[in-house]
Amino acid sequence: MEQLPQLQELAQQVRRDIVRMVHAINSGHPGGSLGCTEFFVAMYGSIMDYKRGSFHMDGHGEDLFFLSNGHISPVWYSVLARHGFFDVDELSSFRKINSRLQGHPATHEGLPGVRVASGSLGQGLSVAVGAAQSKKLNGDSNLVYSLHGDGELQEGQIWEAAMYAAAHRIDNLISTVDYNGRQIDGDVDEVLPLGNLAAKWKAFGWEVLEEEEGNSIPAIMQVMAKAKELSGKGKPVMVLLKTEMGHGVDFMMGTHKWHGVAPNDEQLERALEQNPETTLGDY
Repeated sequence: MEQLPQLQELAQQVRRDIVRMVHAINSGHPGGSLGCTEFFVAMYGSIMDYKRGSFHMDGHGEDLFFLSNGHISPVWYSVLARHGFFDVDELSSFRKINSRLQGHPATHEGLPGVRVASGSLGQGLSVAVGAAQSKKLNGDSNLVYSLHGDGELQEGQIWEAAMYAAAHRIDNLISTVDYNGRQIDGDVDEVLPLGNLAAKWKAFGWEVLEEEEGNSIPAIMQVMAKAKELSGKGKPVMVLLKTEMGHGVDFMMGTHKWHGVAPNDEQLERALEQNPETTLGDY
């Protein structure tokens, strides 16, 4: 597993990858991708137990990860490539015709690291619950992780899956909400308020952890360690991770407007200036 300086350098490189990928095709979702960079870097660099250098769809004997808010695929693709799931150069094919790196992750082209098509919001928790229950039935002690957008919690299927997970004591599942308070049409509280989200998940029978510093790798590592300690005790675990959409690029922060807008040439240069080249190198 990588050490903190390596993880921080990787996060900087991933941000470069994200803005370059979205700019090159003039399409994609940079805001949420940038906001979740530290989360993905910490998950794949330190937190998850998975088989590096090989990928099998069944995932037996390793932790599984499911991205429910699949529109933030740029950050996931970058982190997967930077951890050897596929060649880093393939990032240049993002969203192109016949590419394995579609705007929303898909499985028909067999991209290593992706076990389910996602991006149709609300479905990922159901998939993660099913995978976690399968691990229990198969005597597999590894964990299942999932990531969701806060706006995605406005989908009813999320809460059906939440009830099922608690009722069936799916305690090998750790889910996280990217709690940035923004969605495509504006602030979540203006579109459809979620109320007291921690109280909601607790009422649905989940253990709940809250982390205010969702763009801090050490903070993420600490809260996920606590989540692991809570697993196996009869309840699924939910982590509410406060992040900043567009984090690391000043003009993309503090607004929902970069949810799904690509930077132009000048904006790309500004974003790259704020995230200088690393020893890892651009694709």
